Amino acid sequence: MAMDQREYRNAVGCFATGVTIVTTLDHDGEKIGITANSFSSLSLDPPLVLFCVDAKINSFEAFESCRHFNINVLGEDQMDMSNNFARSSEDKWDGVEHGYGENGCPVFDGSVAVLECDKHAMYEGGDHLIMVGEVKKMTYQQGESRPLLYFKGGYAKLA
Repeated sequence: MAMDQREYRNAVGCFATGVTIVTTLDHDGEKIGITANSFSSLSLDPPLVLFCVDAKINSFEAFESCRHFNINVLGEDQMDMSNNFARSSEDKWDGVEHGYGENGCPVFDGSVAVLECDKHAMYEGGDHLIMVGEVKKMTYQQGESRPLLYFKGGYAKLA
């Protein structure tokens, strides 16, 4: 019996996740960025993280062939940025202030955390590619910071 995809999404949507923008550079050095909530810590030794990228998106090839990527963990005041990078558009970088990490990939000021990664491994995962990165540098906000959350198909905030 085939699984109903909408019902499956509804069920896994009950797991609250943080929201990230994953950035890299394509083979021409152009900036690539996608919103992803499929992010997780994987290992402490070595320090590994993973995220999943949809094989159907325009920037799939850039992530598949990249050597480095950055995970920008968004704060609750960065919802507009999340929405911007969730869309397929040539102009998503217009007017977006950013810098570059030591690995050359874009980073966003105001992120709760930034993890600069070397690509460690890739694995097929159905209609997605599982990207594993080894964290080479990290920065994070100390003190009071609040993440942008995603829950049941929409944004949520900590109480």
